[in-house]
Amino acid sequence: MKVLFAGGGTGGHLFPALAIAGELERLDRDCRIEFVGTRHGLEAAMTDTIKYPLALLAMRGLPRTVSPGLIAFPFRLAWSVWQSLRLCERFRPDVVVGTGGYVCAPVIIAAAMKKIPRALQEQNSFPGLVTRRLAPRATVVFLAYRTAARHLPEGTNIRFVGNPIRRELTGGNRAEALKKFGLSPERRTILILGGSQGARRINQAILDGLGCLDDSIQLLWQCGKRDYTDVAARLNKKDFAISLFPFSNSMADVYAAADLAVARAGALTIAELTAFGVPMILVPFPYAAADHQTHNAAAVVENGAAEMVADADLDRVNLLEKAVALVRSDRLPAMRAAARGMGRPEAAAEIARDIMHLARPEGETSDHHNHRSR
Repeated sequence: MKVLFAGGGTGGHLFPALAIAGELERLDRDCRIEFVGTRHGLEAAMTDTIKYPLALLAMRGLPRTVSPGLIAFPFRLAWSVWQSLRLCERFRPDVVVGTGGYVCAPVIIAAAMKKIPRALQEQNSFPGLVTRRLAPRATVVFLAYRTAARHLPEGTNIRFVGNPIRRELTGGNRAEALKKFGLSPERRTILILGGSQGARRINQAILDGLGCLDDSIQLLWQCGKRDYTDVAARLNKKDFAISLFPFSNSMADVYAAADLAVARAGALTIAELTAFGVPMILVPFPYAAADHQTHNAAAVVENGAAEMVADADLDRVNLLEKAVALVRSDRLPAMRAAARGMGRPEAAAEIARDIMHLARPEGETSDHHNHRSR
């Protein structure tokens, strides 16, 4: 079996593809996998760590304003479709999988022209432009949120499976994790994820609220490489129970140690936190495309696993004080149960199994797919 993945630009599109690819290899040792990205995305900077062959297209996103880039877009798309057709002729994939980002468009179009089965995986509650436009061309669309279906065309072949996360993010021992970070099992642990795109506002809000901490609360704080020096300097000589780090390769331990998380509302962050049953205070990044983080957060709040604070309100809301009150409240067990109920740690394996069915001649008509109806 040969599978071609198209997805990138950001980690939110690239990492789901890597998670699914890993499951495909686990299920089929003879599976051959290649990736398609762009020269301008995160994938181009990760060529040394992506273990699969990676082709880079000339594709760029659709400009939102009148500009030379908007005029050039149809020509760039046509060229990228031609590149994708050549790639399909060389690799001859059994299935093409798109996980989001503008690079998906030419690859899925080329696969449709070649009559190759096509799968899309959408991470967000409000589907991206590429998913909305390409859904009619897809053999199947994998969704993480049921609310996303409202924005797709009638007749789209949909599977609700959750967001794929890496298999190593489905375990973790709380006692060992707390010991690893030098934290006490007697205190409540608030995880601060202030290291993602646009999260400097979260880091600053937490710094401004440190006065509400006491000896019953401790912080596990990923502040990001960009802010680490400044945050560490602000914490110097202050007597707080805080484990501060710029980035961790052991996120399973990070999540296992947490009683509550304060984070942006990226789809993969939410998927990982719910897999560990961690309640959340979500602060959506306000400049995300189509404000999709607010849609993501709203879905989690609706399920009872989170509270939401608007980024614009951080100037008047004491974010850490709110987190401390929540982690002490009697609402936390119900929120933990709700988060765990939303978690889909086996999503990557489910998607991989469906992709394997698509690779077979009868895959497109297999009755295990759930056709959408109203």
